[in-house]
Amino acid sequence: MEWIYEPWPWYVSGFIIALVMFLLIMVGKNFGMSGNLRTICSICGGGSRVNFFRFDWKAQRWNLVVVLGAIIGGFIANQFLTVDPSVALNPTTIDNLQTLGFENAGETYLPNELFSTAIFTDSKSLFLLIIGGFLVGFGARYAGGCTSGHAISGLSNLQLPSLIAVIGFFIGGLIMVHLLFPLLF
Repeated sequence: MEWIYEPWPWYVSGFIIALVMFLLIMVGKNFGMSGNLRTICSICGGGSRVNFFRFDWKAQRWNLVVVLGAIIGGFIANQFLTVDPSVALNPTTIDNLQTLGFENAGETYLPNELFSTAIFTDSKSLFLLIIGGFLVGFGARYAGGCTSGHAISGLSNLQLPSLIAVIGFFIGGLIMVHLLFPLLF
């Protein structure tokens, strides 16, 4: 018997996210992924050298479980629940990506041109990864949280700084995709 897995409708996933956010608000917790890096650095002894990592990391153990669940859930979904790895992209988008050098546009979620191990042998790609990682890390720290923290938790708490951050994330993403990305690839 072959199982056919269909993605959950957006309203089911949206309801579950809203339910989780409601429960977190009720117990006084804020959701976010980037804060876990601080927790991990604190666990590994970062507080002995940098004041930023001196805090009660044990109070954040619950959030580490969220990260572990996201990793395990992603693995299970990819390995056991993905029947067709192709992505339904607009033909114009596929043509544009192929013009930029993405040969398998739409065939997989993770294009080989960006996600293969060969990227570590190309100095340009390695440089872009390092600069991108630095900018994401700096941006998450400067903005007081990452996209998931602001867009899900911050907006659920009706925080104006989170709304401003989310608008900034979208503007930055549009600039990257439409202006910078074509210049880089």
